[in-house]
Amino acid sequence: MNTHQLLGKYNVPVPRYTSYPTVPYWDEGCPTVVAWEKSVLSAFGESREISLYLHLPFCEALCTYCGCNKRITKNHGVEHPYIEAVLNEWAMYREMLPGRPVLRELHLGGGTPTFFSPENLEYLLSSILKDVDLAPGYEFGFEAHPGTTSVRHLEVLRQLGFTRLSIGIQDFAPEILAIINRRQTFEDVRLVTEKARELGYTSINYDLIFGLPLQTPAHIRDTMAKVRTLRPERIAFYSYAHVPWISPSQRAYAESDLPVGEEKRALYELGRELLESAGYAEIGMDHFALPGDSLYEAMQAGTLHRSFMGYTPFTTHLNLALGASSISDSWGAFVQNEKKIETYQERVNAGELPLIKGHLLSREDRELRQHILDVMCRYQANWEAGSPGEALAAGLSRLQELEADGLVRIEPGRLQVTALGKPFIRNICMALDAKYWQRQPSGRLFSQAV
Repeated sequence: MNTHQLLGKYNVPVPRYTSYPTVPYWDEGCPTVVAWEKSVLSAFGESREISLYLHLPFCEALCTYCGCNKRITKNHGVEHPYIEAVLNEWAMYREMLPGRPVLRELHLGGGTPTFFSPENLEYLLSSILKDVDLAPGYEFGFEAHPGTTSVRHLEVLRQLGFTRLSIGIQDFAPEILAIINRRQTFEDVRLVTEKARELGYTSINYDLIFGLPLQTPAHIRDTMAKVRTLRPERIAFYSYAHVPWISPSQRAYAESDLPVGEEKRALYELGRELLESAGYAEIGMDHFALPGDSLYEAMQAGTLHRSFMGYTPFTTHLNLALGASSISDSWGAFVQNEKKIETYQERVNAGELPLIKGHLLSREDRELRQHILDVMCRYQANWEAGSPGEALAAGLSRLQELEADGLVRIEPGRLQVTALGKPFIRNICMALDAKYWQRQPSGRLFSQAV
């Protein structure tokens, strides 16, 4: 079967696999605070190691392609009340944990974290960091909009221990930036990149998207040429997820403006070829890194991990997420916070953890989660030969068709993704996804695989 036929066959709606089980398949209801606390304490254990994610949801302008949980406003008076709520939530976790946490990772996401003033970010972060010890080789990173990230932002965050930043670019073409309402220039990106390096940031990531409205191979070539001149250590090269039933702002452009199917996948393959020719290595799904970057080294060592924060060189079994809509992971359970900012603040300020839903992982869930993680991070999965377990055996049965098409090789105790199969990682994961096959969606739920 040729690539054209494979794309036609496997370009179906699939989950994104930021977790297993994926959010639509979490158990109905929410773990009680008692159950969540028990799972948190189990993950905290003797190591006391945690990762922290802070969701800062405000943006001054709406990027029409974006599916994130955000609030559009130019009123910066929202900053302080939101920060106080986040600190109140953190105080509840500090009271829950029997000892001083050891912080392995800290990431600021959004929204636009640099919507917040440098002074308010300093207050928020210094209030959290005074309550933790730092793990050896810790990594702090933040998402940066090149149009709103000032030199003062970079200075303050660097002084607080940040060495990574991820710059949201998507594409450099003015006509594409206009149709997705993204207000930035190449000069903005260059200035943030160069100033960050002057200040001692050691890992800079560029977020790029293929499949945007109006995007052509010429745009990909131009974007990658500009990337090559600035040479960030990491690239996230994401597929545009068209889900207007979830993100109505995506109706700002016509579906006829979108490259789809084989045309869309060709944009990725061109981008991948250009990145690899510039010395970048493909890391898991959608990511690239230069040799020497910690993601590259983790991929080489087989220690790469994927969490709600994306790919990371560390496996931390307790990931606490603070802020509206954020999702925490204790390895044995997931919980999500209130999505509406006002309700989140009211509940937290009343001394209540703002949980709205979650999932307690069964033994089967944990086993399948590890296999799916291994496929996404190492292009393979292993188990004890001769006894894959009922759920995995069912998944391997579903993979037989993919094996016949050359996407995987299945051997006793081992699953290997082939070079031909790498574009179809999410399809491979979906075959292993017992929850999906127990309750297949009847309506539109996920974006296309390609």
